[in-house]
Amino acid sequence: MDTLSIGTHIDALDAAGKALLDAAAAAGPDAQVATCPGWQVRDLLRHTTMVHRWATVHVAEGHTSPQPDGGEPDLDGEELLAYVREGHTRLVDALRSAPADLTCWSFLPAPSPLAFWARRQAHETTVHRADAESALATGPGPVDPAIAADGVDELLRAFHGRDRSRVRSDVPRTLRVRATDTGDAWTVRLSPDAPRTERNAEGPADCEIGGPADRLYLTLWNRLPQEAVTVTGDASLARLWREHSGITWS
Repeated sequence: MDTLSIGTHIDALDAAGKALLDAAAAAGPDAQVATCPGWQVRDLLRHTTMVHRWATVHVAEGHTSPQPDGGEPDLDGEELLAYVREGHTRLVDALRSAPADLTCWSFLPAPSPLAFWARRQAHETTVHRADAESALATGPGPVDPAIAADGVDELLRAFHGRDRSRVRSDVPRTLRVRATDTGDAWTVRLSPDAPRTERNAEGPADCEIGGPADRLYLTLWNRLPQEAVTVTGDASLARLWREHSGITWS
């Protein structure tokens, strides 16, 4: 799969934010978010808009150091939905109008700060769209395969390429992640150090996690149970991922 464009990421962010709001409105603020135990829909909305507004500050104002997030709003009901909608629109507009040579702070490898923020917020919002949908009887809906595969790549090679990743093994092991519908594969080399992941590398693996890209995406983000994908080989590596892959953002 080729790297997705900035425009594609912004379009994904736009669509995911609108779908998140639709699901949240249908579920209601008191509904439990099944994918985030302990959260109600209002908690998800407050968190999401805080992140959107935090991202907008960096993009729109060109800050070259991390800025405080501003906290979650003390709003609820229709007023909260309107506030989230406004924050989402402001973020999309800021990214669409930003210059290609935008200079601002970012925290993952990317071709440019603009590319980083467009990609990160596309996946932030797509995952939280799934969270909002988990409050409905239908559960999380499908994710476009290209977006999902890109999100798997961000998670494995960017987030877990950082030294702070806790996915480690005392003995060197190899985990393969394979998207059966897009043809993408990732080889994750585990050791006492942070994981190192190669894209589309083949060779022996101790465990393989496989399935359609969107099922992989939501499973690796711990939004679907492990049964949503196929695990072959040493299943303890799939459990290792599930237990230690939680993300700290910056």
